[in-house]
Amino acid sequence: MKVDIKVPEVGESVREAILAEWLKTDGDGVEKDEPVFVIETDKVTLEVPSPESGILEILIREGDTVAVGTVVGKIDTEAADQPKEGKKTKEPAAGKRPEEKEEAADDAAGDDPQADSQESDLPPSVRRLAAEHDIDWSRVPASGKGGRITKEDVMGYLQSGEKAGAEDEGEEAKPSEAKPAPGAPGASGVPGDAGGMEETTRKPMSPIRKTIARHLLAAKQDTAMLTTFNEIDMSRVGEIRERFKDAFYEKHGVRLGFMSFFVKASVAALQEFPAVNARIDKDDIVYHHYYHIGIAIGSERGLVVPVIRHADRLGFAQIESQILDFAGKVRKNRLSLADLEGGTFSITNGGIYGSLMSTPILNPPQSAILGMHKIEDRPVASAGQVVIRPMMYVAVSYDHRIIDGKDAVTFLRRIKEFVENPERILMEI
Repeated sequence: MKVDIKVPEVGESVREAILAEWLKTDGDGVEKDEPVFVIETDKVTLEVPSPESGILEILIREGDTVAVGTVVGKIDTEAADQPKEGKKTKEPAAGKRPEEKEEAADDAAGDDPQADSQESDLPPSVRRLAAEHDIDWSRVPASGKGGRITKEDVMGYLQSGEKAGAEDEGEEAKPSEAKPAPGAPGASGVPGDAGGMEETTRKPMSPIRKTIARHLLAAKQDTAMLTTFNEIDMSRVGEIRERFKDAFYEKHGVRLGFMSFFVKASVAALQEFPAVNARIDKDDIVYHHYYHIGIAIGSERGLVVPVIRHADRLGFAQIESQILDFAGKVRKNRLSLADLEGGTFSITNGGIYGSLMSTPILNPPQSAILGMHKIEDRPVASAGQVVIRPMMYVAVSYDHRIIDGKDAVTFLRRIKEFVENPERILMEI
């Protein structure tokens, strides 16, 4: 018997998606509930599991746009001698494009029979990515079935900062590095100095990238956006983290990070400045009496902003747990639409990528966004003396139609006061 694999519903407003990647090849054995392909919508990317155990038959190739409910493959549940881990084959998947078939063939031909069994079981794209960054496999947490390392695991490992020098948030090849075979889809060129052709690669924008571009353009065109800056002495927060980090982890099972301090400080400041937590709806101003804080997280397919709901009711450990949970969902393509909706204010941290200062762009329909940056030791004046302190530049971009400059500046100064003196958050002063 053959069981259909269909594109699932992911939200009322989503009617189609891109079949971004097959995680298995045609003819592979799969287990029930094992992820077999990835779909990408204008909001999220999701891994879709197999409905049954059996042999996979691929009907739709990678990169095709498919409607919700479309049958993209079948599972033969009665096939004899079903392999447990997916059979090894030198034939590329039916869903692969020509240039991907060449890569798959090269990978199969170049397999080292003496290679470590864990590495040899990895998909070619994962092996290539890991080889580029010289990754020690034993340090990468595995989330795949049977303890296998996935591409998302490698990306999460790099983004976590545990691998020195790994600050790039995506692994897509740069134009100068991508060299598809002449005549392959996406391959083109322009005349070079020596009369040859300089190679380029053309790729269609993903739905998420299109949505990001559309929202950013709308934020620039449809709002009167301005940005105000300040700097924060991170000494007290650093001392508190160092003093309580072990006890905090023992009790709550999660590490105390900087983000929870900024979430709590933002909520306290938003309560003083309701306009910063509001939005414009036609000719009305809608004031929110709740505090849903969006946390920007970089992924290989683009930036997503999952929302911590009712952040004013949560403690530091609950906030850190939710952020950790969101990061795991992003790595594993498990974010739902519900995770992304309803935010009233957002926070983005470019400091994890080394940004010293930047101007964050609004996340419509929200009216303001806080930008955190890299902590850097700098000389500052204190009590008439020059001292070295760990300083962070911060920025608030805001919609001037609803927020006055005085309120925006004071709002950011209040965040500075709360972070430099965390006790004020607890004392509500």
